[in-house]
Amino acid sequence: MRWTRRQLLGAAPFAALPLPAWQSYYTGRDQPPGEQIELAAGPMTMIFEPSLAFLRSLRFGETEVIRGLYAAVRDRNWGTVTPRVRNLQLEKSAGGFRLRFDVECNQSPIHFSWRGLITGDASSRVRFHMEGEARSTFLRNRIGFCVLHPIKECAGRYCTVIHGNGAKEIGKFPQFVSPDQPFLDMVSISHEAAPGVTAEVAFEGETFEMEDQRNWTDASYKTYCTPLAKPFPVEVKQGTRIAQSVTVALRGASSPPKRFFVRRKELTLEVDSAGAKPLPKIGLGLGLHLLDAKSLHRLNALQPAHLRVDWKAGDGIPQLHTPLEIAVHLSANAEEDLKAVASAAGKSKVARWIIYHHAEKSTSAKWVTLARQHLRGAPVGGGTDAFFAELNRGRPQMAGLDFLCYSINPQVHAFDDSSLVENLAGQAETVQSARQFSAGKPVAVTPVTFKPRFNPNATGAAAAPDPDQLPPQVDPRQLSLFGAAWTLGSVKHLAESGAQSITFFETVGPLGVMESPSGSRWPKLFPSTPGQVYPLYHVLSDVNEFAGGEILPVRAGHPLLAEGLLLRKGGRVRLITANFTPEAQVVRFLWPGAAKRIVLRRLDESSVKRATESPEAFRAQPAEGLVPAGGAVELALAPYATVTLDSGA
Repeated sequence: MRWTRRQLLGAAPFAALPLPAWQSYYTGRDQPPGEQIELAAGPMTMIFEPSLAFLRSLRFGETEVIRGLYAAVRDRNWGTVTPRVRNLQLEKSAGGFRLRFDVECNQSPIHFSWRGLITGDASSRVRFHMEGEARSTFLRNRIGFCVLHPIKECAGRYCTVIHGNGAKEIGKFPQFVSPDQPFLDMVSISHEAAPGVTAEVAFEGETFEMEDQRNWTDASYKTYCTPLAKPFPVEVKQGTRIAQSVTVALRGASSPPKRFFVRRKELTLEVDSAGAKPLPKIGLGLGLHLLDAKSLHRLNALQPAHLRVDWKAGDGIPQLHTPLEIAVHLSANAEEDLKAVASAAGKSKVARWIIYHHAEKSTSAKWVTLARQHLRGAPVGGGTDAFFAELNRGRPQMAGLDFLCYSINPQVHAFDDSSLVENLAGQAETVQSARQFSAGKPVAVTPVTFKPRFNPNATGAAAAPDPDQLPPQVDPRQLSLFGAAWTLGSVKHLAESGAQSITFFETVGPLGVMESPSGSRWPKLFPSTPGQVYPLYHVLSDVNEFAGGEILPVRAGHPLLAEGLLLRKGGRVRLITANFTPEAQVVRFLWPGAAKRIVLRRLDESSVKRATESPEAFRAQPAEGLVPAGGAVELALAPYATVTLDSGA
């Protein structure tokens, strides 16, 4: 059955609000999405993003061959200098193209300029060449190409690597997250992209090696230069010239499939009713902001399973009704710290104790043994307060632990919206890999944030942000519709992969689920209003209403465009679906089980003002209804929309 536009959208049209220069409530930024240029080299298609000088999603039909190809300039603390592209010139020909552009990477003290040339021809060969010069003297950890290999198409597959000495190695892309570099000293790597079709990637101008980027929740393997075994940072003298090339070629692609660009694929959702798992306990970080009466009321309405408190010597612990996840950061006086935190916790209900030590990236067994002598009444766990990489490279002894934990964020290597969506799948990979060495014990992901809270691998002090910049931990997407959609995707991937507990964000402030009564300190850069809730508040509320229930896996036809999360408890079924894109989409699916009527609530541009300023009224408003035709549902999603659908009591 086909639905009319009015049936799909309800009474409110997509553009129901007066819009600013661009819809800042979409992504928290007053700027439109970056341009995307579609390119083709024979049967191989790809997208070039000028704002990032990024070649994305090289495909053979629907098969992703390379996820991304770009040149990066990284400072002494692994920070990426933003490229500024100009003088873009594109020539298209039969079966190919030629793209030229200039790039400035200028962020004091680094100033590096380079010229890019990307060519593609009808033989399915794409070459990306960069040649640049240092305009200043500076310290760098890396300058050069990064090639991203997709997880779905490569994990566990055989590949052939040619090394610098000409030796050939037959290996495999790691199935689970590898703590070490899978391949070193690479001249080329090839794998079977499709039956009879081999994808070969060749490197020139530097020594390349591969790391498993799932360690930082990127959903890719990355082949990069310079080898990490070489000392860094390295001084680059003014006038130094650097030239590199990467060539991607398909061998045997004589019968090309139909050309395919990802955003044109029909969007579908498919529920696996046999794969149910318990819904994880979902909590929040308490943060440093004090909770006023209204914020506390809204926090209680969200029903977090726990609140995370980070304790260090000298700190107190708030006495709250909500159970606490207490992360204990031990100093050199570990035993005194443990006595103090046990006293500070008082009669608080403790959900779990997490043990860290300031001198370690991953918890040693001796601190867990010591903690058990002083802490009572709740499970004791450990792991890392940093990236999954630190846990994977320093795996704790599980005998003394009740659970394993680590934190995640999607912005260690890339920062654009598309990469944040791509990296959602990487979150699931970390849980699945952690369960391989957790000795059957639960995995807690704590906390999940949009940006890194600190840099565990810095080689020097970070520069203070300029007055006209946000602090490095703050991302305006926190208060946006995109942030809500991304949070839905994060819950889905972590829950479906078997995490037992997840701690998101904080309660109040720019890292939280709602704004403080005093409002934003950076109203132009973080355009919240005092006391509002952020759209992602409603996603977490919708999920926590099913606490104690179960989650059923949902397979999306194209998970980079739209996703779904299915919850079930008693006779109730709830599907939450999200649009990750700035374009309206239509998603189709079969409703799981019999339902005469489905009610839905839209969190989109037509409702975001009420949802954030009057969340109680938004959640209590009469629901829109639809009647599925033979179980089939066809649902329109506005840009960056999240829609919650319910059936049952």
